[in-house]
Amino acid sequence: MTQVIDVHAHILSEETMRLMCAESSEMGPRLSNMRAEGATLEMMGRTRGNFPRLAWDVDLRLKTMADTGVDMQVLSVVPHTLVYNAEPQLAQAFAQIQNEQIAAQVRAMPDRFAGLATLPLQSPAAAAQELRRAMKQLGLKGAMLGSHIEGKNLDDPDLEEIWEVADELGAFIFIHPQKPAGADRTKSYYLSNLIGNPLDTTIAAASLVFGGVFQRHPNLKVMLSHGGGFTPYQVGRFVHGWHERAEAKVHLKVSPEEDFGRFFYDTLTHSQPTLRSLIEWVGSGHVLFGTDYPFDMGEFDCAAHVKALNLPRSDEEIILGKRAAELLSLTLTVEANG
Repeated sequence: MTQVIDVHAHILSEETMRLMCAESSEMGPRLSNMRAEGATLEMMGRTRGNFPRLAWDVDLRLKTMADTGVDMQVLSVVPHTLVYNAEPQLAQAFAQIQNEQIAAQVRAMPDRFAGLATLPLQSPAAAAQELRRAMKQLGLKGAMLGSHIEGKNLDDPDLEEIWEVADELGAFIFIHPQKPAGADRTKSYYLSNLIGNPLDTTIAAASLVFGGVFQRHPNLKVMLSHGGGFTPYQVGRFVHGWHERAEAKVHLKVSPEEDFGRFFYDTLTHSQPTLRSLIEWVGSGHVLFGTDYPFDMGEFDCAAHVKALNLPRSDEEIILGKRAAELLSLTLTVEANG
């Protein structure tokens, strides 16, 4: 039986927080107001009042995985620690600490966890170097990147060195929204997440395609979070715009349809009809099981949602873990949950 692999799972361990605070007591992450279900997280002047215990409690994580039929998680940092506004030296130190801690967790339980790096994107040369170190020395499988760097889109020429290394090493790149666009109009009703996050993912995806990043780097493997935001639904509009408007052709000399077809998407759509449509639009080989563990906008029982679609067995196995294992070159060492 194919193992179920969750490609969208965040972690911030207590030891990681301790080491980051040792690096910078002012900027590092701290927990306060501790309670059974979670705590308040403070970092870089930002506060999250409902930071879940599941983010740092590995025993609870393993129990949740067992309860929901998840065999392996691909660990990535929590978005709160994407400190692209910090001084480059501090951002690099924070990235190194987190990458080493994720790698340590993977080494401790290689049958349960694989890992992705975080990179100090405000310093592209250091980010490229850290990606190489994370994959070559630490054994991580790629990196999670925020959707922009303080307003700078991911097609910015300064980031080219990072894409070169990712292409060379066959890195698995996971794009996750952070500080989403439209903040001035999404302050109410949690729209900053409900609309802002999928919007920012879509901007990142369109920037990579129209910026010609895929054309320059044909081996890139890029997954978009939260079902790709609005991306898969709007591909027809993007293609039409490229044919009609000169602005869309500045860096892209061929139709964007093929490049949009290269993205991978997690299953986190919160709707079975939407998930079914996503699979029909992009194919089962481009949809990977992901839960957004451990946050409240996640779907920990998403594997059950995939199974409820009654897809052909081969497609279900591809989505739940087979394709992820191929893309991340994972060595699976335990039997799948029943």
